[in-house]
Parts: sequence; structure tokens; C-alpha cells
Amino acid sequence: MPNLRVALAQTNPRLGDFEANSAQIVADTVTAFAQGADLVVFGEMALSGYPIEDLAVRPEFLSRALTCMTELAVTLAQAGCGDIPVIVGFPSVSMREHGSSLSENPSAIAHNSAAVLYGGAVVGVYNKHHLPNYGVFDEYRNFLPGVGHLLVRIREVDVAILICEDIWRDGGACDELERIQPGLVVVLNGSPFEQDKDDVRLPLVARRAHAVGAPFAYLNLVGGQDDLVFDGDSFIVDEHGVVLARAASFEPDIVVCDLLLATHENRTNLTRDCVAVTCGDGNSQHPPLTVSVDQTPSDERARVWSALVVGLRDYVEKNGFPSVILGLSGGIDSAVCAALAVDALGPSRVVGVSMPSKWSSDHSQSDAHDAAQRLGIVLLHEPIAHVVEPVEQQLDLTGIAAENLQARMRGVILMGLSNMHGHLVLTTGNKTEIAVGYSTIYGDSVGGFAPIRDVPKTMVWDLARWRNDEARRRGETPPIPDNSISKPPSAELRPDQKDQDSLPEYGELDALLDAYITRRMGRDEVVALGFKPDIVDRMIALVDRAEWKRRQGAIGPKISGMAFGRDRRLPVTFYRS
Repeated sequence: MPNLRVALAQTNPRLGDFEANSAQIVADTVTAFAQGADLVVFGEMALSGYPIEDLAVRPEFLSRALTCMTELAVTLAQAGCGDIPVIVGFPSVSMREHGSSLSENPSAIAHNSAAVLYGGAVVGVYNKHHLPNYGVFDEYRNFLPGVGHLLVRIREVDVAILICEDIWRDGGACDELERIQPGLVVVLNGSPFEQDKDDVRLPLVARRAHAVGAPFAYLNLVGGQDDLVFDGDSFIVDEHGVVLARAASFEPDIVVCDLLLATHENRTNLTRDCVAVTCGDGNSQHPPLTVSVDQTPSDERARVWSALVVGLRDYVEKNGFPSVILGLSGGIDSAVCAALAVDALGPSRVVGVSMPSKWSSDHSQSDAHDAAQRLGIVLLHEPIAHVVEPVEQQLDLTGIAAENLQARMRGVILMGLSNMHGHLVLTTGNKTEIAVGYSTIYGDSVGGFAPIRDVPKTMVWDLARWRNDEARRRGETPPIPDNSISKPPSAELRPDQKDQDSLPEYGELDALLDAYITRRMGRDEVVALGFKPDIVDRMIALVDRAEWKRRQGAIGPKISGMAFGRDRRLPVTFYRS
């Protein structure tokens, strides 16, 4: 059984930046080659970035991808890496006639593919078989499904390729490998982070490895793309499902592992739908490599915090914003968003604005100043009472209209400073508020990115406590004021206002919303869980009526299995009985 040294290179591509992505692929391949790699694997759509959505039906985008892939093969050879195969995900133009019976979508012209680069050329292409059409994915709209398999032969070891959804479907591409019996299976992924997803990924891959009877190398992207966050966490398991190597989470990494693999010198079980390309003997001989594997799962709160930080950082960086700005009210939501921003960008690129009204309490203003001091950020002071009063009087506004005016004036100030200085405005609403519509449209909902959009209120508190504990563990100043965590939440738009004046306690509310929104339970099912019928009816009505607000809201990092947006697509206008 030959020893094959496999390198998994998890990168953070910038969508559409083929040149920068290619340069990263070359740099990582050179690094892996220097470590004796016989095979280097990159993630799903690593050349283009992922997901490309309707860019998949733009011929010029696909043509650019093909040109860059061809150039990449040449560049790798010129860099001295032509003697090892490199597998890279990219979008490829379909060679089949437009409108093929393989897809009911007449506009699809591309495949989600993996190219095998060797000797300065593209020597083989595998096309993803199964196209997900659920949750955030809409690949059935964008791509044509592939057929057949591609084997990459290195030292008589047959390496099979799968792409993401191919391992999730029973009775499909992955099951076919049980007959083909490759020595190794590599899986290219663009798998977004969700809480507890590792509890599903690793057991699935281990199960597949055991069924095929070969090690599996699972490679994931890393980084933020719009509302998605890819967490990396690539790994290799042997044929029994035992983890042999694992990459870092939420950061680019290269993991290299030696594998003793079975060979098939004289194959007789290949068909016309399974072709093989021979890629030589790999790298030069190298001494055995020892890989240590830390399989201790990190605190789930740490993983969520990292996902939020990466999502925010990459949205800012990849869209070219110099800095961010947000309203600091002294409450828990804005304090957590400010802490996330500082962790993502550093204090010099975060600006807070205190905008007290005549109803703002002294402790809210002092808590805002405390948070800014702890974080080391600039805090601007822009009182709104003198701005609100003339408009309120001119329009004779009272009640909710007057309360909303305060929030909208704060939005005007934030957007004015954004326009003047180029800051990205962060809106600080949490998932619970967004669910029940407790935000002012064009007011506190103003902003281009919502860092905690998918974080329920109770989790906001939990993350704040964890982040402060983490700072104490490191010997640092806790970034979030204790008073912001402990005091009753309030919008402070009228005297002595508290959130719980009109909402259930947040622990009860989040549980109810989880049942109705995440688990998709009907009204009677939610009541059967023990919630009071009148509260269920009122909260469901709030959720349904707020759809129009959510449709206009800023995007933010997805961390749950049911985030508002692409996960949950409901009409704004429908009859509610």
C-alpha cells in the first residue's frame, strides 16, 4: 500500500476576484509542495468564490473562469508544482447542448465543477451530481447536474472526487463509489456554518467512508460571503471514520496528512461513466509525517462569536468599507455589536454614536460611554431632542408616531455620518426583535449590515457573558459593561418603558419563536407545548405582520438552521385568518 501525502488547503476566496484567488491557490500549493504533498485539494468554487448565484448564467463570467483555470494550471507548473495534481473547484461551461434533459431549467448553462490540474494543463473535470435546492441554496436554478465519475491516479491509487451535496444524498454519486472502490475520496465543500452542524458533518462523512471502504478528505471553504459564513474545519477520516487530521476553524489553513491507501493496478470495474486520468508518481520521497489531532470541541458560544466576527469582517473588507459606525445606546444589543466590530476590525475602525433623547436615562448614557472606553473606540455625542421637537410639533405627532420619530432621527444622523465619512452603518437589532417587528422601519433598522440579525435575545446575553469571561481569562478588560447585561431591556422612547410591557419574558418568547419559526410548528402545535393560547396568537400575529419589515432589512451572518432571508421565503401579502 503506497503512502500518499494529501494536503487540504482551505482558503477564503473573494467572489469574482479570479486573480487574487488564483494567487492564493498558487501560494498554498507551493507551501504544500514544499511539505512533500502528492496531492493538493481546494474547496468548492475556490477559484471564483461561492455561491455565485445568477452569475452562473452569465457567459462572460464563465468564460473568465475557464480562462483563469487554464492560466492557473500553467502558473502552477511554472512555480515548480507541475508534478503533482491540484484539484480546484470552479464554475464550468456545460459541454452539453443547451436545454438538455438533465435539467428542467432552460437558462442553466454551467456546472459546479472540480478541475484536476497537472503538468501545466487541465487534465480532467468532475461535475457535481446533486444540486441542493433548499435553505440558502438554489443551485437547481443555476447549474446543470453532472454525470459519471473521475478518478485521479497517483502511484496506482485511484482518488475519486465528490462535491458537497454529493455526499448528502442517498442512492446517488456517493453510493456509486461503493462499486468503484477508490483508494481515497476527496470532497470539495462550500458548507456554511450553522450551530451544531459539526454534529452532523463528521458522522455523515465517517458513515460514507465506512460504506465505501476508503478514507475521505472533507475540505471546506472559510470566510464570509454576504450573509453566509464558511467555517473551514476541514478534516480527513480513515475508512473506519476515525479522524486523522483536522484544519483550523474560521481561518485559512493547510492540513497535510500521510495516508496508506489501497491500489487497483488492473481495474475491470470501470464503465464509460467513470474515467481515470493518470497524474504520475506525485512528489519526491519524503520522511513520514506526524500529525496531531485536537478533537476537543470548542465552546459553541465561541464558534458562534467567531462566525459573527468573520461574517462582519469579510463583509466590510470585501466590500471595501474603511470603517463602521453604530448607535451606542447603553443597551446589550449595541454593546455586543460594538464588541463584535472591534474584534473584527480593531478599535480604530469602529465609531460609536450616543444619541440621547429627552427620555434617555442617565445610566444608558453612562453605559454607552463605558462600553466605548472599554473597547477603545471613538464615541460621538449627538443629542436628538432639539431635532425631534420641531418635527414632532409641526406634524402634531403623538404616541407610537412620536416614538418612531426619535428612532428615525437617529437613523438620519447615522446615515448622514455614513455619507460624509464612508462608514458602513451597522444596525443592531437581534433576531427576536426582528421576528416580532419590534423595530422602527427607517429608524433603528437603518444600516447596511446587521451583525446579530440571526441571534435571539437570550443568546445575545449568553454571548455577552461568554465574551466577558473570555476577556477575564486572557487578563483583558471585559468589553461589555455589566450594567448593559443586567438591566431590563428598553427602547427608552417613552417614560419608564420596558420591553416586557408588551412582550413575554425573552426566555419564553425565544422558545415560542423557535417552535413557530425554526421548527415550523402550527398554532395548535405551539399551544400544545404549554404556551398560553392568547400569547401564541398575539406573537404569531406579530411575526406574520412583520414580514414586510424583514423584507427591507439589512443582511447579517447566518448562524442558525432557519435564518430570516433565503432560509425562510414567505409572501408579504397574504390572508391571515
